[in-house]
Amino acid sequence: MNAEVAARAKDFPQMEIVFADAQQDNARQVADVETFLRQGINLLMISPNEAKPLTAVVRKAYESRIPVIVIDRAVEGDTYTVFIGADNRLIGREAGKLIGDILGGKGDIVEIKGLPGSPPARDRSEGMREAIAAFPGIRIVHDPVANWLREEAMTQMEIALAAHDRIDLVYAHNDPMAIGAYLAAKAKGRDREMKFIGIDALPGPDGGRQAVADGRLEATFVYPTGGRQAVELAAQILAGEKVERHVTLPTEKITKATK
Repeated sequence: MNAEVAARAKDFPQMEIVFADAQQDNARQVADVETFLRQGINLLMISPNEAKPLTAVVRKAYESRIPVIVIDRAVEGDTYTVFIGADNRLIGREAGKLIGDILGGKGDIVEIKGLPGSPPARDRSEGMREAIAAFPGIRIVHDPVANWLREEAMTQMEIALAAHDRIDLVYAHNDPMAIGAYLAAKAKGRDREMKFIGIDALPGPDGGRQAVADGRLEATFVYPTGGRQAVELAAQILAGEKVERHVTLPTEKITKATK
């Protein structure tokens, strides 16, 4: 997301963008926003670590007449100028349908969850569960939290492998966790027993697209970062133009058959 923002911002020399990374720390992210507000920024772009803890400071910015673009992860309520992101519940449903197809409607799965309290984790879980409800032969036998992190997913998958002699598929809320689960299964010699599905489909050697091409993941789903679109919206807002309140970005299923 940051790379997309920086790249697109080069086309708008009248804009200066300053980045802050809270390293998944809610209090630090709140403090970062407070610092920006004291500095007298003209617009705030934010991807909240979690919804509830960041809602108040986002409201403070918005009520101070500073335009706010919320990217990827929502806050509670509607005190923002624009929300931009993909439909995580839809992505979860599409993943659930794929799980049903891959397993022929029957099998035991592990769901590895993202950060509790973040809307994408909630929606990617609920959407998937809505879809697999159509397949009574599919059971979720283990659903640990790994906080979006590959290393935590490896640890949680090791626990799942020790607890279950049979796992047919692993559905992780993002690609790093799916890859972590794959690595844990591979270390135990069990990776060929199951399929792995992730979400995000980022490019690059460590991204989900490459993991699908390499055969580590069966599939992933595109989750656009929204960085490019956020910069474009910021330019429109600062120019006094009206913009849509909600911008939904499209998704796409990525498998080896995808061109």
